[in-house]
Amino acid sequence: MRVAFFGTPDFAVPSLRALLGEGFDVVAVVTQPDAPQGRSRSKLVPPPVKLVAAAEDLKVFQPEKPTDGAFLVRLRDTRPDIGVVVAYGHILKTELLELPPRGMVNVHPSLLPALRGPAPVEWAVINGLTKTGVTIMQLDAGMDTGAILHQIPDHLDPDVTGGELSEHLAELGAQALVETLALLEQGSLQPVPQDNARATYAPKLTRELARIDWTKDAATIGRLIRGLDPRPGAWTELDGAELKLYSARAVDGQALAGEVMDTDGRLLIAAGGGGAVEVFEVQPAGKARMTADDWLRGARLSPGKRLT
Repeated sequence: MRVAFFGTPDFAVPSLRALLGEGFDVVAVVTQPDAPQGRSRSKLVPPPVKLVAAAEDLKVFQPEKPTDGAFLVRLRDTRPDIGVVVAYGHILKTELLELPPRGMVNVHPSLLPALRGPAPVEWAVINGLTKTGVTIMQLDAGMDTGAILHQIPDHLDPDVTGGELSEHLAELGAQALVETLALLEQGSLQPVPQDNARATYAPKLTRELARIDWTKDAATIGRLIRGLDPRPGAWTELDGAELKLYSARAVDGQALAGEVMDTDGRLLIAAGGGGAVEVFEVQPAGKARMTADDWLRGARLSPGKRLT
């Protein structure tokens, strides 16, 4: 089977490696343009999947937009049988979806129709789900609305972070993708339409969402911090300066919401309605992520201070 692979971030890498490891004929890798980084924005950093593709001497396309006519012509010349989309970052139009004879399939890190949208991993943690998984679906013009081809459910550890879950589901998604393509080749898969009445959503992560509301209960705040770890990071303010918090858990405690309760070897902050949040790592504005203990030694923070 000749495969055109679409993907960009680290989440996509295991799927591309899995296809190559199973001997699929990857005729094209489509990814985002190299991203400028650094203060002068003069350094161009290639997407992770481009590095994998280059190491395997695969043909790579990096269109600004996948609707570009010249790109579509070049992709059609590779004669893919099917397209595979893994965290590519663009909504694909009908002309591209119909370019491969067998259409496009997508790896989505949730059990659709649950958590449609751009941030299903983070919202699984934020919402306190006990079960998630991966779905391979047939792409259509909607937002994660295509027919389900294959699913693998998975249990959520209660202390998992968004980053840890993403890494785990990337590996699980690679497994599901290889199984799906093998079953498609055998003609033994029956697409199952999604039940739209059961759909839930995982909207884009915004800066407003990431700001910690200390009046909420400790369990909710702990899930927000873990769900946004490592990116974009849940944040609060201390004396008007941003402070990102990571690696947190709900514990017992009682004080005013946002009040620092303990700084003697640990960082303990009161939540609303009783309870507290113990934070193990922080990132002050303009500095690197560090343990709360290291930060406390330099911050000279005293109990009674309020975070807002």
